[in-house]
Amino acid sequence: MAFRLFDLNDPQRTAVTTTEGPLLILAGAGTGKTRVITARAAYLIHNGTPPEAILAVTFTNKAAKEMRERLATMIEPLRAKKVTMSTFHALCVRILRSDAERLGYKNNFAIYDEGDQMGLIKKLITRLSARDEKLDPNLAKNLISKAKNDGHSAPAEEKNLISAVFAGYQRELKTLNAMDFDDLLLQTVKLLSEHPEALEKWRKRFTHLMIDEFQDTNRLQLELIAFLARRHDGSRPNICVVGDDDQSIYGWRGAEVSNILEFEHHFPNPVVVKLEQNYRSTTAILNTANSIIKHNPRRRPKSLWSDKEGGEKVRIVQMPDDRQEAQWVAEDIHQRHVVSCEPWESFAVLFRMNAQSRLIEENLRRMQVPYRLIGGRSFFDRREIRDVLAYASTLVNPHDDVCLLRIINSPARGIGEKVVERALEHSIHQKTSLFTALSDPSFTDQLTDRSRRAIGDFFSLIDRYETSVSQPFSNPATELTALLNEIDFFPDLHRGCKTPEEGLSRETNVRDILADLDRFRQRSSEGLRGFLDEMALDRDREQDEEKEQGSGVTLITLHAAKGLEFPHVYLVGLEEGIIPHERSRMEGNVDEERRLLYVGITRAMKTLNITWCRGRMKWGSAAPCNPSTFIKDFAPENIEHVDLFKLQNTPVTEQAAKASFADMFSAIEKL
Repeated sequence: MAFRLFDLNDPQRTAVTTTEGPLLILAGAGTGKTRVITARAAYLIHNGTPPEAILAVTFTNKAAKEMRERLATMIEPLRAKKVTMSTFHALCVRILRSDAERLGYKNNFAIYDEGDQMGLIKKLITRLSARDEKLDPNLAKNLISKAKNDGHSAPAEEKNLISAVFAGYQRELKTLNAMDFDDLLLQTVKLLSEHPEALEKWRKRFTHLMIDEFQDTNRLQLELIAFLARRHDGSRPNICVVGDDDQSIYGWRGAEVSNILEFEHHFPNPVVVKLEQNYRSTTAILNTANSIIKHNPRRRPKSLWSDKEGGEKVRIVQMPDDRQEAQWVAEDIHQRHVVSCEPWESFAVLFRMNAQSRLIEENLRRMQVPYRLIGGRSFFDRREIRDVLAYASTLVNPHDDVCLLRIINSPARGIGEKVVERALEHSIHQKTSLFTALSDPSFTDQLTDRSRRAIGDFFSLIDRYETSVSQPFSNPATELTALLNEIDFFPDLHRGCKTPEEGLSRETNVRDILADLDRFRQRSSEGLRGFLDEMALDRDREQDEEKEQGSGVTLITLHAAKGLEFPHVYLVGLEEGIIPHERSRMEGNVDEERRLLYVGITRAMKTLNITWCRGRMKWGSAAPCNPSTFIKDFAPENIEHVDLFKLQNTPVTEQAAKASFADMFSAIEKL
């Protein structure tokens, strides 16, 4: 094996070599948890566990990919490839593609993303609401999602508009042979709970489970894990979970910190290992993080430490207002970059809310400092990409109403809105898909000859290419390209753009997705359906890649920064009402806000600057601000409190000047 146990510290070694029974690894920030998970998988295989019997589950494709790549350096790559390392949703798709028919779905069910969900929900609200009734589609989507993640099915009685929309939404999804992301979990748990033969098949398949970021799991994910882990013969489950209750910051989207706090209740008598040696940050930064998080009453005690002595104290800078805060942050980053010659990518600005980035962006642009703002519009949300994926989905499942509605008259082919509306009414009345309604003679006989011909031509087009892509040795990328060329997709795309540059950019996006499809064909035998599954499951890939790539100072929210690290961090806006957020006190979530601050602090490797403002522009007018109550919890020996005015008027000390010149000469020598 390429890895050596003596490279691990004592707690890491214990975690790797404890292979039987329940194991809880409490992995603090920066303590090498990914290394431990992959080393543990390698150790299991080295000691006789078949690689295909190991299941490692995490939350992002980036984390799963990193684990796969690391494992391939520790054992033979072919054996590493047999280990299942995936996200929760990818695991559920794998199980459901095999057994969905037991639940009344076809195995080629479609996966609805957020855009598809919103389209269907808006349609249902329009159809079901009375004249004076209103329901926000986003609210409806969130309520439906929360209900599903709490394990609830659609209500049997439609007492109000939201319950009617929920019930109608689920009926339509089932009719369309489609599931949304919440259904993937809900239906998998339903399958395993109601079909013992399916449960036993998957239990036999996976004998050793490892779950990463366990503090972020919700109730359904815990149920899924428990079903797969528990043995039918009553023997102790071989389940290892890795997590940190101090970094549980996703309660607002259903994560339950109680899952890790009460692990012993679900899996009795586990071995508990604490990873507390941090390999990322200085002692001053870690002591600051420890001093804030220890005030949370309900947590598993642990304390991060490092052998990296020295380093600057954590600086808390009092600002007159948010404009001067943004100006100082931009100028300080620029000065550090010039003096130390460190790359722009070494710097990050963290904030609680996206709106806080605007002034910082303005000042960075003014000083010609390159930056990247994490977030923004996903590649998969672009109109042209959604159109192409809708055509591909229709070839795989023509009964997917949302996709069919998107492409039926795009480009225009003579099937007008009124015809589509009548077809939808017919499909609702007959309880069929739109595709079935459009091919029903009792409907088409009522149409004009022109509309009938247009529908016939469209159906002929879809039928021809549906047949082509389903052939055993077909190339779906070639077939989809041929379809787009036949319908003049690219000329129509250019006609809808304001400039030739925009048209070229959009066409390049489509060519890129077609190239992705061709690459998928070369590495997988799962065809167009498999590619669409990967696209649906990889929506977070764009955000993951955005965090990895690009150049410049990183501007990022505290939530999005989890899992990342930067040599120099500026944490701005540490004020009451921002962090802790004003909503947190009303909802009793102050503990989660403290964990969020802890996550922000532990992103810093060398230096950490925290700012707060005495005044801030809110809703167009200046408003007074108070420092966050969290500040008083910081250990004073690691903190330097500074007022901006004093900071700007304090001459540079001889020691600091010498250190700056030493940094500069060191950087020059490396060139």
